[in-house]
Formats: sequence, structure tokens, C-alpha cells
Amino acid sequence: MKLTDFEALSFDCYGTLIDWEAGIAAVLRPWAQSHGITVTDEELLTEYSTFEADAEAEHPQELYPQILARSMRALGAHLGAPVSDEEAAAFASSVPAWPAFPDSTDALERLARRYKLIILSNIDRASFAGSNERLGVTFTSILTAQDIGSYKPSPQNFVALDAEVKRLGISDGALLHVAQSLFHDHVPAKAAGLPTVWINRRHDNPGWGATPAPPADVTPDWTFPSMAAFADAVDAAFS
Repeated sequence: MKLTDFEALSFDCYGTLIDWEAGIAAVLRPWAQSHGITVTDEELLTEYSTFEADAEAEHPQELYPQILARSMRALGAHLGAPVSDEEAAAFASSVPAWPAFPDSTDALERLARRYKLIILSNIDRASFAGSNERLGVTFTSILTAQDIGSYKPSPQNFVALDAEVKRLGISDGALLHVAQSLFHDHVPAKAAGLPTVWINRRHDNPGWGATPAPPADVTPDWTFPSMAAFADAVDAAFS
């Protein structure tokens, strides 16, 4: 395969384009400190990761803000710290404030010259609208967990992606999936027969952070440390 073989890119958003770990930590850190919990951001994110994944698997019909509130309450119970309704609501509504990675907008604009761009995200439409304002890019299609009724890594999300690709008239085998999370994206995307690009945002950090460890070995077709590096490789391939 070559990067020039594809007509469209599907993207995970949070962790790949939006710095969700910074956004999550910005809310959970002061809450933890206010209850005398002395942990690093990395430890807090690692503790949190399982609770969000469990909430998404067990409550696929809930909107992402509800998932966030539920996950924070589960984390609080685990750490022995109370979570007030106000604290849960603040976390639930925090997504639009999560920052974009500095290279995301420029990379997406460059990639849009070559490919259709599709979002496949564990999010609700209203929260993504806030993130899209930060990205400032027009996507060909936006598929959310709210639209699909399930959260990645459910295979149902990739069935929905395949249906959207067919609706757009993209050729068979001409979609490339781009994501940071091996757990949420690469394992199920590979199971669905998709080639993938790993944007390894955590290449300088050990562990998995806010993302659970992948349940199986998976080998992406390309790996880059950033969206900028991926866009550079695409530009070089086409030139």
C-alpha cells in the first residue's frame, strides 16, 4: 500500500486531533487536589481510563456528557472521594474547552487537498461542534456515537463507517483510518479490514494514559508521532 492509494481518511478525534488528556486532567486534577488525593496527572488518567471504557460499553445509548459524569463518579468511588452534582456537571460539559493539538488544523487542511475527511468519534453532536470550532476544518462526514448508538471499540461503529463510505461513493479499499487509540480504533478497524495510521501522540510517554491497553496485538500500517508528520509524509508521497 501507498499513501497515494486512498480517497478518504476517517479520523478519531479525541486523542488524535483534540488533546483529550489535557482536557480531562484540567478538570480532574483540581477535583482530586481538593480532596487531598496526591497523584500525578498520568496516574489520574490511567485510573480514569477503565471507568470511561466500562461506562461506554455498559451504557451505549447514553450521550457522551452522561458518560463523562458517570465515569467521574465511578472514579470518585474508587478513590474514596465524593463527586458533587456540580463537579460531575462541570466535567460533563467540559469537552468544548479541551484544546486542539497545535498541529491538527494545519495538518487537516493539507490532507483535505488530497482526501475526503470523515470523523468517527465517541462523542455527541453538540460536544463535537465545540471541538470543530477549535479545529476550524470542514469535514465531509461526521459520525458520532450519538448517531450510531454505540461507542468504539464496538464493531457497530465501523459498520456505520463502511455504510457512510459506500454512500459517499468512495472506492472499495480506498479508506484509511487514522487514530491514536489502539484500544478504541486500531484493533476494531483492523478487524473490519481497514488499513490504519497510528498517530502515536504518546510516543514520549510510557503507558496508555487515558486509553485502556489494547486487548490484542495490533500492527498499524503506518506510525507517525504527530499529525504534522503524517501530513508531511502524504505531501512527500504525492509529490
